[in-house]
Order: sequence, then structure tokens, then C-alpha cells
Amino acid sequence: MPRRLLAIALLAGAGAAAAQEAARPAFASNRWQEDWSPLADPALRTEPGDALKYIALDRGGPASYLSLGANLRERFERNDAAGFGAGGARADGYVIQRAQVHADLRLGSQWQAFVQLEDARAYGKRNPTPTDRNPLDLRLAFVAYVHAFGTGTFKARAGRQEFAFDLQRFVSLRDGPNVRQAFDAVWADWETGRWRLIGLLSQPVQYKDDRHFDDTSNRHVRFHLLRVERLIDGKHELSAYAALYRRDNARFIDAAGRESRQVFDTRYAGNANGLDWDLEAMAQRGSVGGKDIRAWAVGTRGGYTFTALPWMPRFGLQLDAASGDRRRGDGTLGTFNPLFPNGYYVTLAGYTGYANFIHLKPSLTVKPMTGLALTAAIGLQWRQTTGDAVYTQPNVAVPNTAGRGGRRTGTYGQLRADYAVNRHVATALELVRFEVSDALRRAGGRDSDYLGAELKFTW
Repeated sequence: MPRRLLAIALLAGAGAAAAQEAARPAFASNRWQEDWSPLADPALRTEPGDALKYIALDRGGPASYLSLGANLRERFERNDAAGFGAGGARADGYVIQRAQVHADLRLGSQWQAFVQLEDARAYGKRNPTPTDRNPLDLRLAFVAYVHAFGTGTFKARAGRQEFAFDLQRFVSLRDGPNVRQAFDAVWADWETGRWRLIGLLSQPVQYKDDRHFDDTSNRHVRFHLLRVERLIDGKHELSAYAALYRRDNARFIDAAGRESRQVFDTRYAGNANGLDWDLEAMAQRGSVGGKDIRAWAVGTRGGYTFTALPWMPRFGLQLDAASGDRRRGDGTLGTFNPLFPNGYYVTLAGYTGYANFIHLKPSLTVKPMTGLALTAAIGLQWRQTTGDAVYTQPNVAVPNTAGRGGRRTGTYGQLRADYAVNRHVATALELVRFEVSDALRRAGGRDSDYLGAELKFTW
């Protein structure tokens, strides 16, 4: 009997520990979205550093506190030929490092002030860009307000902040490169029942690497948006937005001048009985210089997960397409602008830009153990029109490809492993082999290989 009582006690203790762990907030990609007020309960302060995750303030109860945190990401990359080597690029191996610290001040349940500093470095990279390197600078700094009414909840943010939508095909955090994209913006939304309405006015941050704290608001680019979201059956997502994108001194192969795009986007996503899907379409109208814009894109991603089988295999299929410019000198620009894309969406190798392309990608993902996901995929790519160039991430034209060669761009294979060691440490490994078509080979391109090995620490 004593042994049975001991076993029951041990099981009860384990259950209590699990409940405490479950009550702790999970780390988020947007650190400002974390709520550390549960640590007002001393029983939940079970990890080193918890005294800094929740610093109680004298007034306002458990909802008033200061929380400190940090992120560190180290990634080794080896790229056989950026842009397929068509511009003379050689093989390059380097380490990119991103270190961030933040302070999150909560005053009751309504007010929040968030500040994050960042230091991003590129060690050994031949030609670093502002997306690779950003010495110590102000990453985020905003004030947020939340107020609950009887019929809904109003939220607002003002200052330097991040935002992303949906699968981040076109408006993303840009987490793939070393320097994420932030905006100097005013954001407001209203949430009621299954509806959410969002409005924002923004200018993207212009990153510089000349000295510390030299980033500025880019007055030459503006992005404003109105968006509506609706939950269907409690889990399927239907959304649409209209946006205005403006850029001074834009340059395309067949147009130059002030770019003004009216953007119209719609998306439907959900899951049911092992099946998941995400469908998005975007139309763009407007002008660049004296030329009219007529551009479009579609993105689809779906899959089926066999939840009853070992390793829970998921078979996926991705189909994407974006318009290109068919004819030069016809007064119309058809090249799609991917706006603020996410490098993760296709591969981290950066070989593919979301402009003038058709992309078909079957994949298989398995989970052989807790925290580990393995993915294998094959991508087939074509140009939407041979009149326009082949583009690499984010929308860089490969020299000498516009109007030359066939539609086929190439084929790539991708292997990726993601492993969450624990709640603080995560690792990833990605391999990409891209075999170019004759169109790229004639432009001086060659088959390319990419290796990325990543270690992330979150506190």
C-alpha cells in the first residue's frame, strides 16, 4: 500500500508540474505578443531568470509589470552562386548573427510600451546588404492600447512595429534574412464576434549599417491598408484587404519613376479531417512613371496529414504563379511586385522571387519524434512570360534573361529538418540543389547549391 500511495503522489506531482508548465506563456515570433502576467503566481517561476520575466509594479495588480527578454540566432550559410552566378557571383560561406534584447512594460490590461534593440552581423560575407547587417540599432519602439467594450475590443499601436498577414507571401516579418522588416506605423483594429477590421498607415524602416542607431523611416516608400477578416465555422479564415503601395524612383526593366500600386487581396484558409488548405489571390493596378500596372498573383498550399499513421506523414502540394511583363514599350507593366515577401515561403536559398514565375512543389513532411520535423520537396519552375526576366528573392532580375530563352527556369530539390531541443533552443538544417534551365545557362547562370544551419535561443 505505501508503494501505491507513493506512486499516486509522484503522478500527482508530475501532473501539477505539467499544469504549471502549460500555464507558462509560450514564446512568440512577435515577442510583444507574449503575456507574462501568469508569473505573478510564484509557483510558476520555475526557470532561471524568471525574476526578470515578471517584475511586479507597485500599482495595477498582476497585469502591471515589466518583462525583459532576448533572442539570439546564429546561422551558417554556404551559397554556391547567388543569382545563379549570372552576375559573376562566386561561392560564398559566412555566418549571420542576430541578437536582440527587449523590455515590455504593461500598465494594467490596457496600456503597453515595448522597446527592442537589435545587433545584426554578417561574418565573412563578401557583399553584405542592409538585410544582412545592422549594427546596434532601435528595432522596435511603440505604444499600444486595448479597450474592451460590450460589443467588441478596440486595439491600437503607434510607433516602430512589425506586422504580417496570412502565410506572409506578400506582407511578412522577413524572418528569413538576418534583418527583419519593421514599419513606422499607426495601427488600429476592431474585433467583434467572428469579425475583425484592421487599418494601418505605414512607412517601412530603411536600414543602414554605417553606424549605431542610424536607421530611419523611409519617406520614399508608403504602405497603407484596410483589411477585413471573418472566421467561418470557428476555424476557417476568410479575409480581404485593399492597400496602397507607393515608392519614389522605382525601376523595372520596362518602366521607371514613381510607383503607385492599388493592391486587392483575398484569402481563404482552413483545415478539416486531416486536410489543410490556404488559397490567396492578389491583383495590382496603378502606374509606374507613365505606364499602367496590370499585375496579378495566386498562391495555393494544401496537404493531407495521416494522423493515425506513425510519424504523422503530411503530403503537401504548393502551386504559385505571378505575372510578368509580356511586351516592352506597350504602355503597360505586368511585372508583379511581391511587396514585403518572406524568404521562408519558397526556400531560404533565395533563388526564387515571387515575380514572373509559375511554381509547382510537392512535398512530404514526417515527425519521427517530439519536436522534430523532416521535409523533402521538389520544386518545378517556369516563367509566366518569356518577355520578362527570371527573378530571384525578393524581386531582383537576373541579367540577360528578359526576352531570351524558354519558359522553363529549372528544378530544385529541398531537404529541411527542424528540431526544437526545448522551449528555449531550436535548430534547423536546410539543403537546396537548384538545376538551371537553358534560359539561365545561356545568361551565364549555373546549377547552384545552398546549405543553411541554424541555432536559435529564446529567453
